[in-house]
Amino acid sequence: MVRKILVHSLYILVPVLLFGGIASAQMQHIAEKLGYPPDSKLLIIHADDLGVAHSQDMASFKVLEEKDVTAASAMVPCPWFTEVADFARSHPDADIGLHLTLTSEWKAYRWGPVAPLDQVSSLLDPNGYFYSDNGPVAAHAKPEEVEIEIRAQIQRALAMGLHPTHLDTHMGTLAVTPQIYSVLVKVAHEYHLPYMAVKLPGEQGKELMKLISPNDIVLDHLVMFEPNVPAGQWTESYIKAIESLKPGLNELIVHLAYDDSEMRAITAGHPDYGAAWRQRDFNAVTSPQFKQALKENHIILVGWRQLDKLVK
Repeated sequence: MVRKILVHSLYILVPVLLFGGIASAQMQHIAEKLGYPPDSKLLIIHADDLGVAHSQDMASFKVLEEKDVTAASAMVPCPWFTEVADFARSHPDADIGLHLTLTSEWKAYRWGPVAPLDQVSSLLDPNGYFYSDNGPVAAHAKPEEVEIEIRAQIQRALAMGLHPTHLDTHMGTLAVTPQIYSVLVKVAHEYHLPYMAVKLPGEQGKELMKLISPNDIVLDHLVMFEPNVPAGQWTESYIKAIESLKPGLNELIVHLAYDDSEMRAITAGHPDYGAAWRQRDFNAVTSPQFKQALKENHIILVGWRQLDKLVK
């Protein structure tokens, strides 16, 4: 999930250009490197938050198997990550990355670090869990402890048989400061994995851009829904977003689960990204109308696994 601090500009219905100038220039040949015409509309349909719940996993596994999404990412610290690792071992071609996690946002359903607590104390709230939002992370997290934790998450995934295709960041937390973002870049480069390159507004955005290598994969556009999208226009709004896609490398982030008792309990009091929201996302990306829109707008679906080959 990408949340407030990653930036108000990501709460959108239609694509927003994330990078300009040098970053756009370095991306102009991605389509050709993948064997497509230079003006192609490439789209990653990305399912976030695997591992949070059984409901989340079952919905996400279904769309991965049926190719309704092209990639997904998993949260290693969450209770149902073991289920994701099992799926990854039995589906070695599934495009699953890691949704590197430093926050725990739900009121009554919490998780904490993979690394030993005494090694990452700056990441902990007073109850020993991750902070619930990004502000305290920006204020308290020590970059060296962030590095310990994200390395622990990657190593646990590898030990359990999930070999990630990419790295991204839950709630955008790894982009809250340039010092923390530099840890993501460093670790991604060490593991030779593409990662979610993010630009924030203003001076902080400029500082983040300085950390991105010319060889890194940079998204041209990122699409995710605002909380104020009318529930009755959900699929229609996704179709409008597809119709608005521009040439380049695009990513559409969705959060998929079933509106069942498990998800309602986990997300109680949080209609934004709650159980009903996730069911609507699932219904939209599996709908015939959405699939037809992809065809009619000549969208080429790609995944991080394909992009991964460009950074090896």
